[in-house]
Amino acid sequence: MTAAERRRLPSWKDFSELTKPRLVSLVLMSTAAGFFLADGNETQGAQAFLNALAATGLVAAGSMALNQWLEWEHDAKMPRTSRRPIPAGKISPRQALGAGLALSAAGLIYLAWAANVLAVFLAAATLLSYLFLYTPLKRRTSLNTIAGAIPGALPPMIGWAAATGHLHYGAWVLFSILFLWQIPHFLAIAWLYRREYYDAGFVMLSGDGTDAPRVARQAVIFSAMLLPVSLMPTLCGMSGILYFFSALILGFALLAVSISGLRDLDSKARLLLRASIFYLSVLLLIMVVDKP
Repeated sequence: MTAAERRRLPSWKDFSELTKPRLVSLVLMSTAAGFFLADGNETQGAQAFLNALAATGLVAAGSMALNQWLEWEHDAKMPRTSRRPIPAGKISPRQALGAGLALSAAGLIYLAWAANVLAVFLAAATLLSYLFLYTPLKRRTSLNTIAGAIPGALPPMIGWAAATGHLHYGAWVLFSILFLWQIPHFLAIAWLYRREYYDAGFVMLSGDGTDAPRVARQAVIFSAMLLPVSLMPTLCGMSGILYFFSALILGFALLAVSISGLRDLDSKARLLLRASIFYLSVLLLIMVVDKP
């Protein structure tokens, strides 16, 4: 093998970028919360938890790689994504496809061995809805944000199913929180990169960037809807009073940031993005810590 050929081989860093590690970490965080909050998870040991997390992480990494494979030509048109491994020429589309399929299959098989059929079904539903519902809709309708919130809200249910083998209302509460949270989070991203999305042919609510009030109103509406739903874990007996008041404070804070975007979304979109990430991280942590 020549030196030039060796230089063309993808590095581990290239493959890591293909799997979008930061997004995978969010998936793992919500999966872990679902596992810990599940009724009856006390019968599961640390090994079962680590197995469920590793298997879900493989499926998530595979779905991210396959998403980049599906969208690499559009990614090449946007400055924010043009440096991703495929459009940058670090990984070929064929290599990305192979890696994505291998990771996804390995994760599903691992989950079938380590957990149960329900967990595998939910992981497969997450993978398929992300790739074949959300991804194509991004170029057809601004409702893709709603569609994308479905696979984004399923990971805590995977964790719950892996811990117990069944779902009950607590799992659906977690799904609802994650679903509603994603809308202001995604809207902030869509507005920050509205011009790039528009030029690349993605149909986002941000459109061509001329209707900030509409985008801001949607962020406010979903932040307001999220607030009462986020209190449900305490009302359902999943978490205690510490969580209740923490969720109340965090919810009002996120709503306040969303409302501030009504006046000037250009200057508040990045703050909303950061606030949404902080909100979810702290909310899930306190929810787990304050489990009765």
